[in-house]
Amino acid sequence: MLNKKSIKNILNVKHTCIDKVTMLADTSIMIQIHATKGQQCRCGICGKKSKFYDNGNQGARTWRACDWAGHKVILVAPSYRVNCPKHGVVTCKYPWARHDSKFTYKFEEMTAWMAVNCSKSAVAAFMRISWNTVGPVISRVEKDLDINPEERFNNLVRIGVDETSYRKGHKYITTVVNHDTGNVIWVAQGHGKTIFEKFFKQLTPEQRASIRLVSGDGAKWIDECIKEYCPNANRCVDPFHVIEWAMDALDDVRVDAWREAKKNAPSQPKAKCGRPKKDAPKKDNTAAELKNSKMALGKSPANLTPKQQVKVEWIAKTDPRLYRAYKLKEALRLVFYNDTVEEAEEALTAWIKWARHCRIPAFVELQKKIVRHWKSILNTIEFRLTNARIEAINNKIKLSIRMAYGFRNIENMMAMIMLRCSDIKVQLPWEQEEWVSFFCI
Repeated sequence: MLNKKSIKNILNVKHTCIDKVTMLADTSIMIQIHATKGQQCRCGICGKKSKFYDNGNQGARTWRACDWAGHKVILVAPSYRVNCPKHGVVTCKYPWARHDSKFTYKFEEMTAWMAVNCSKSAVAAFMRISWNTVGPVISRVEKDLDINPEERFNNLVRIGVDETSYRKGHKYITTVVNHDTGNVIWVAQGHGKTIFEKFFKQLTPEQRASIRLVSGDGAKWIDECIKEYCPNANRCVDPFHVIEWAMDALDDVRVDAWREAKKNAPSQPKAKCGRPKKDAPKKDNTAAELKNSKMALGKSPANLTPKQQVKVEWIAKTDPRLYRAYKLKEALRLVFYNDTVEEAEEALTAWIKWARHCRIPAFVELQKKIVRHWKSILNTIEFRLTNARIEAINNKIKLSIRMAYGFRNIENMMAMIMLRCSDIKVQLPWEQEEWVSFFCI
């Protein structure tokens, strides 16, 4: 049998005395322990020395520790309450576990590490805990590891903001990313000006003044917050969203062309059984061809397949208005490929003049939107700052939600985002100094 010092080192616990080790009938290992004298009679919340109050009629408490070769390890210790001057009567503090937790520090850290790298069902099966237990464990570990979250707001120069949905029914969260580190620095439930204002209100005047570039989509609430809280920052509109506006306008023109072609198509008699005659009139497929041209119109000319090139050429001959809309979309996309701001400004001015007189209502409205974001588009070209990094973070967030099969508790979900996408690093028990030093003796 291992001696008590070896058992304590294997458990990787501090300020703990081993009393008795017992193998139960179900092959679980029960270890009776108690805290050292210096760690007794401490408040479970603040950890300060307090007066003994009573046993609380709670008897002994149990905690799960990391398994030993597939055997469950259960720690058992007597429970009592203390009278804290600040928090009142609370359960005493245990040096091997967090307050109101039924698991040891090392067990929760291993669970959190697995939750970051595996699906929630795999974590629950491997750690042999309930499905709904993983979320609260993640929150406790994130709160413990994120000692000073305000440090992330220091030396901010380039940030990106975007909202992403985490559940059906227009449920959104807003994330802010530091472009220089690639980490999430802030996340909150909801979206809009009132939510983004909370981020700026957490910053000091010096931290706000250090921000020079802010990237995002074309949302007005981003512009309003920047203008109010950091007017010296340059606003950058993501090129992907600008081209997406043009694609939406092009799609409106395509749908209108399809409806018009369908309306003007000659009525065809009902087809009879058998093979049609040689002199029978051919069916007009113009509407069907326009309906199926979305993929070809969405690509750039360099990426078109031979069949798609034929379709675009057919559109140029069949529907000049739709082809003109396609050329407008391509001209706007090429604006972002200019090397200098002067060239981009000249190209954008020419595009706005063209779109203003193109006699296509969707692109006339689009040029008004482009005029409103004129300065932001030129800032994007000058500073070469896009929202690609934060879009990648959003994809990682959606992947985390899918791996967890959704979150019922929004706080647990945001804790998971911070563990996975911020600078917080969850360590396994054997990666920490106490465990390594034990084997280096």
